[in-house]
Amino acid sequence: MSARAADPSRDPSRPGPTTPVTITVDGEPVTGVLGQSLAGVVMASGRTAWRTTAAGRAPRGLFCGIGVCFDCLVTVDGVRDVRACQRRAVEGAVVTTQAEALPTRVTSDVRAGEVDDA
Repeated sequence: MSARAADPSRDPSRPGPTTPVTITVDGEPVTGVLGQSLAGVVMASGRTAWRTTAAGRAPRGLFCGIGVCFDCLVTVDGVRDVRACQRRAVEGAVVTTQAEALPTRVTSDVRAGEVDDA
């Protein structure tokens, strides 16, 4: 069967009606579609990275897209470490990117209250 013979109005791969939503990413309004993943909304806005690694400060964004890795972690409405690929976009969601330094190393002499910042 030819692709031209298929009725385009009955094509199951065509999206149905969409409802736009606006989320805020690091203070910037970004528009997406209701039900789209946060990662999809952020990527559609042109951002490919929204987290940096603690070691090396390497940029990270969407990697696996199925919730197995931790590359797309963001803070959503004050809740840290949310996988952007798994969370659906809803109107008014506030997304903050994550970029943190490694935790401070504590020396073996914890009782003295000394901290080694090396």
